[in-house]
Amino acid sequence: MNHRILIIDDERPVLMTLEALLKRHGYEVDTAPTASHGLKLLKSKSPSLVLLDLQLPDAQGLETLDRIKTELPDMQVIILTAHDSLHNAIESIKRGAYHFVSKPYAPEELLSLVEKALEKQFLVREAEKLRERTEQLEKRLEIAETRATPIFHSKAMQEIEELINAMAPSDANVLIIGESGVGKEIIASVVHARSRRAGKEMVKLNCAAFPQTMIEGELFGYVKGAFTGAMNDFPGMIAAADGGTLFLDEISDMPADLQTRFLRVLQEREYRPLGSTRTMKADFRVIASSNRPVAQALAENRLRSDLYYRLNTFQIEVPPLRERKQDIPPLIALFLRQFAQQLGKPEPDVVPDAFQKLLDYAWPGNVRELQNAIEYAVVLARQGLIGVKELPAEVQFPKLSERAERGALLRTGVQSLDDVERNAILQALAECHGNKKKAAERLGIQRATLYNKMKRYAIEI
Repeated sequence: MNHRILIIDDERPVLMTLEALLKRHGYEVDTAPTASHGLKLLKSKSPSLVLLDLQLPDAQGLETLDRIKTELPDMQVIILTAHDSLHNAIESIKRGAYHFVSKPYAPEELLSLVEKALEKQFLVREAEKLRERTEQLEKRLEIAETRATPIFHSKAMQEIEELINAMAPSDANVLIIGESGVGKEIIASVVHARSRRAGKEMVKLNCAAFPQTMIEGELFGYVKGAFTGAMNDFPGMIAAADGGTLFLDEISDMPADLQTRFLRVLQEREYRPLGSTRTMKADFRVIASSNRPVAQALAENRLRSDLYYRLNTFQIEVPPLRERKQDIPPLIALFLRQFAQQLGKPEPDVVPDAFQKLLDYAWPGNVRELQNAIEYAVVLARQGLIGVKELPAEVQFPKLSERAERGALLRTGVQSLDDVERNAILQALAECHGNKKKAAERLGIQRATLYNKMKRYAIEI
């Protein structure tokens, strides 16, 4: 491969001499007597290296170098300098030049610098290509992992996966319904990853996480000065999702007036950022979710019916984990592998008693609670094993936890002293993982006293 070198110097003898020297050694050469001409050739000829004189008729000092490094930060530049501009040459190194050579120069010295600068340019560009390939591979891996997981065994989730495979390639909007923690965002990610938009972003807006006054700006974007505190332009999530997918989590928590405005965007496929007079095109697919049943959200006017019909081209209702126990084992296996890798530990085994506890637990927090429980257990795992003691207290002692929760609900009214004492014992036992000695110490009583009170209140563990 013949490298192309650009020489920017206003001294014609220097240009002619350098051009002849470099061509004699196999390089392709372009020359420019001014900064403006040189910058044009930089764009049109795409050289591998620039030889730059700082003293040019239409540019001052380091200005040309700064412009080159601004437009092409990775471009290697060798400064050609006279002895009286040595200070500028040294300053140019600080600003990103590869090196400098003083006039008059020795041909061997210049050729050596050119060779080394080109070698560095090659390495820089190869590193950039490698970084881009790595990012592409990571993106593909992320998509592949999303396509491959989650692995479901229950009939209900297999039916959902079949529906996703059928409708994901289309641009149809999707509404995902289910309790908190069932994995609605995971389902949305799978739909996006299996769609034709997978190469673009899936942008998430949690409508329940932002104050209502902020959601509009986050969604539509704004221009500088649109409101107090708008110090810079912000493109917004609709713009970020261009060509991709916009995931609106907890859509029923979006303010009613904003639902109206967003419905207009879906109808007209265009919008305006806050404070802007410019109309922007909207090209995205919408996946929305809600932890409220649709009938409830509509009855409570939390979700506009016309917006609902726009979003509900396909509806996916994700059942709670307690209704699909067959999915617990593959999810446990997935989370064990993930957290072991994150912590740099061997993947632990779950002993049968602990595994049964995980199967029997009701998982009111659904998949998210199971994920947290497995992370907790992997952290505490000893000698590559997860036993019952490594599980969270609520999983070890579900009856105690349920009783403690029921006791907490009674605090809105007046409780008897017996109720207060019984609930305190239940809470202490749950927090101490059933260890009666520690529970007695936490309560400030003797262990024998605790045994007697447990017998009195029919507390069994």
